[in-house]
Amino acid sequence: FFRRRKTTTMGKTRGLGAGRKLRIHRREQRWADKDFNKANLGSEWKKPFAGCSHAKGIVLEKIGIEAKQPNSAIRKCVRVQLIKNGKKIAAFVPRDGCLNFTDENDEVFIAGLGRK
Repeated sequence: FFRRRKTTTMGKTRGLGAGRKLRIHRREQRWADKDFNKANLGSEWKKPFAGCSHAKGIVLEKIGIEAKQPNSAIRKCVRVQLIKNGKKIAAFVPRDGCLNFTDENDEVFIAGLGRK
């Protein structure tokens, strides 16, 4: 007997002439992927370290930064101006009493440590 034609309401474009449409659609949809965005947006270069893991800087001042909730502490930090691009960042000074060995106008070497 007669077969009815299957009708699809939504789906991929099909056919010999559909290549451009498929390619453009894939190009637009790739931006929804987080890893693709990170690799291609260029925001890594806008950060203070500009894609590097370490950086040198000059200590401007010693500061104490209060910890986020629910913790309560004053983290010993220094305000540092990076040599490579002049951006100012706050860097944490590790270990007990190490802030005493750091003075203003000292040159320090900073590691990123993966913190956001």
